[in-house]
This record gives sequence, C-alpha cells and structure tokens, in this order.
Amino acid sequence: MTDRPLWQLTARQISERTRMGALSAEAAVGAAIDRMRAVNPALNAVVVDLGNEALDRARALDDAVAAGTAPGPLHGVAVTIKINVDQTGQATSNGVVAFKDVIARGDAPLVEHLQRAGAVVIGRTNTPEFSFRADTDNPLHGRTHNPWGGHVSAGGSSGGAGAAVMAGIGQLAHGNDIGGSLRFPAAANGAVAIKPGLGRVAAFNPSAGAERGMLAQSMSVQGLLARSAGDLALAMPALIQPDARDPFHVPMPWRGADLSGPIKVAVTRSVPGFAVHPEVDAAITRAADALSDAGYAVAEVAVPDIAGCAMTGYRALLTEVAHLMGPDIARHGSPTVQAIFAEYYRQFPPFDPPDLLRAMADRSRYAREWSVFLTDYPLVLTPFLPQPFFAPDRDTQGADGVIEVLGAALWSYAINFMGLPSGMLTTHVAALPQGPQPMSVQLIGQRWREDVILDAMMAAETRLGSVCDTLWGNMA
Repeated sequence: MTDRPLWQLTARQISERTRMGALSAEAAVGAAIDRMRAVNPALNAVVVDLGNEALDRARALDDAVAAGTAPGPLHGVAVTIKINVDQTGQATSNGVVAFKDVIARGDAPLVEHLQRAGAVVIGRTNTPEFSFRADTDNPLHGRTHNPWGGHVSAGGSSGGAGAAVMAGIGQLAHGNDIGGSLRFPAAANGAVAIKPGLGRVAAFNPSAGAERGMLAQSMSVQGLLARSAGDLALAMPALIQPDARDPFHVPMPWRGADLSGPIKVAVTRSVPGFAVHPEVDAAITRAADALSDAGYAVAEVAVPDIAGCAMTGYRALLTEVAHLMGPDIARHGSPTVQAIFAEYYRQFPPFDPPDLLRAMADRSRYAREWSVFLTDYPLVLTPFLPQPFFAPDRDTQGADGVIEVLGAALWSYAINFMGLPSGMLTTHVAALPQGPQPMSVQLIGQRWREDVILDAMMAAETRLGSVCDTLWGNMA
C-alpha cells in the first residue's frame, strides 16, 4: 500500500485495491469527496455536489461484492460528469440559466457505462454557456479557476472537468469535444485526455428536444480526462460499449490488430500562420525524445494540409451553429457570449448554402489525405496551441483574443472535422513570467486506434513523469 492520501491514487491503483479487497469503495470514494469539499470552493470546478448519493452507491457496491457479485473494472473509482450530459434527476443546464430546470429523465450512455463498470459519480462539472467557449464561465454557476493559478484559464468547454481531476477531485472526469473541449482543458490544467474518433463512444441525451445538426453529430465526441494515460486505458473499454440509442456507434473492440515493426511517428512543429513559442517547441522535443527512447521510429516530416482543413471545418460548423443554435444564443445567451459569437462569425464567416455543401464534400478529401498518410505514419505528434495557454477571458477581448484562443487552434478543430482520434500529453511545467504552467502536445492516430495512441502516451509518460506533485505542492 502507498503512503499517499487515497485521493492521490490513480484509477488503476484504486481499482486494484478495491478489487482485491484491500480497500473499500466507500473509503476510496469518501476520500475523493473530502478532497472535493476541501479544494472546490476555491476552484468552482464541481457545481453539483453529489457526495452523499455517491457514498450510498459506494456502500451498495461494497455490499454487492460481499454478497458475491464480481466487482467491475472501475470499482470504487470516483468520477465527475459534465453538466451538458444527462444524469437521471439532474439538470442538463449546459451553463445556461434558462435551462437550469431541464431535468434528465434518464442517463446518457456514458453515465450508464461508467457506473456499470463500478465507477461512482461524485459531482457534476462546470462548462461555459452552450459549451461553446475555450474558457469556462457562465451566469448560472460562475467561473471555474485553474488550480495552477489565476494567470491561466481553466480552458473549456470541459474546464470544470480538467480543473477537478488535476486538483484531485476524483480519478476520472467526463468531458466532450466538438472542436477541442477535452483538449483545451487538458492543456490548460496539465491533464491527459483522449478525444475518441467519430462513432467510438455512444452519445445520446434523453432530455434533448431535437436532434443535433449533422456536423455536431460528426464532430462532437464523448471522452475522459485523467491524471495518467494508464487510467484512460483502464476506463476506455467500458466507455466504448454499445448503446442502441446511438445508431451510428461503431461496435469495435478496444484493442485492434498489432502494428508491425517499430511504429512510425511523424513529428511537426508547425502551426501554419502562427509563431511557435520556445516552450511549445521544447514540449515537442521532450515528447519526441521520450517516444524514441521507448522504441518508436520518430521522424520530422511534412504532413498533409491542416490549415485548409481547419478553416473549412470550423466555418462549416459555425454555419450550422448560426442556424440551429443561433436563436437560443440570441434568446438565452448572456451579453458576453453573444459578443463572443459575433466575433466568431467575423473570424470564421459562415458559408452560404452552396459553399457549405462544397465544404462538406471537401471533408472527405481532407480525411482521405490524412488516412493515406496515417497508413505510413500511424501516429503524428503536433503542437496543440502555438503559445502557452491563454489567460481567463482572453476570448472576450475582440479579434486578437478570439484569434489567440481559437484562430490558432488549427490542430484542434481540424481533427474533429475529419473524425480522427487524438490524445493530449503533458510534458513539463514551464516557468513563465506570468506563473508556472503545464505544457502539452497532441498525438493524432488512425481511425478507431485510440489504443495505439494511449500505448504511446503511456510509454512517453513513463519517461516524462507526472506534473501532479508540482501542482499539489503549489496548491498546499
């Protein structure tokens, strides 16, 4: 047994101990709840405390195991759920005051799957209005703060999830990602994350009054943030289970065929149109060296077009958003979010209908180019943002702010447009003039090969270490 506090243990360590009977689910979950109640008042990452219900569920899990029921792979692992996904009896508010009484009558598939695996939901995490900012603040619940300090945003839209898991509030945090909403908070807070590919994780909200637009359906995915890649590898097989309510879910096994020879990793340091900060470049070098040391065949090579793909994809998505979400944003959005969307539309002009159809057709061309490239290089190591993560409210500061936050995120939303999986890995903590900040890189993989991405992330993480102790020391 480790001498660390229980809340610091990984999901894998919790699972091993609870499954072998060395630790009760009640004790593990109770420690996570205690940590949540100690640090969350300063962070505002968890906006619905479900600690009492969680303890009841943990006791029930322990009783079931004592009666002979086999424990699940996530037995006693504490998890948080983002407030834009349905959980029975809870509000699916999406950070919007007008939706605060939209009470879910059932669980989303991912909530069912995590709980079926033995995970225990201890709280629900914050998101910006409509889950459509890379910063987390809203009139309903207020701002989520980054545990590294007020000099850096907690990211968005899964900012509550990223801040919570890195602060030690649970071992796993649910989030979702339509243009970077898992990966922005991972980069901001120093978490690891996997953005699954299209169709990998079943998605459905029983409370939804209408179907999402086609681009939202094809670009938005459900996933997890954690403090270690090993925890993601433990949890993802449960998350990808089928659910008939998502007719486009792809029922493939978690582990695909082994790839022959040393796996080739293409490395690029470029973010077209933007200067890359030395600490971002250093993060790429650290990750590339770690993968090379682990036996991967790492090479800096030219990669297919990303700028054209990114701009096409984001303009297409905002065209759909303007028509399908626009009325709700105009009716229910705060002046802040309305001004941000107005700047979005200036920087990423929505398409006219014929051009939208052409953009949708071009999606196949971009995806084909990358599919062919990934056949030779199954992994691609890229920056996520060209500069260290931005300060809170940077996207409210006109054109310059929106360009720094989203305009520079080519390596984010392009991957959603093509439906590819990717992972976020933290390499080090940079000592910047504004304060300490984690630095992260992105690993892109072949379609439905999240397992290959996570294998590489675990190998690199073994060599790079964790930033958690640095963060928790700063928080003490």
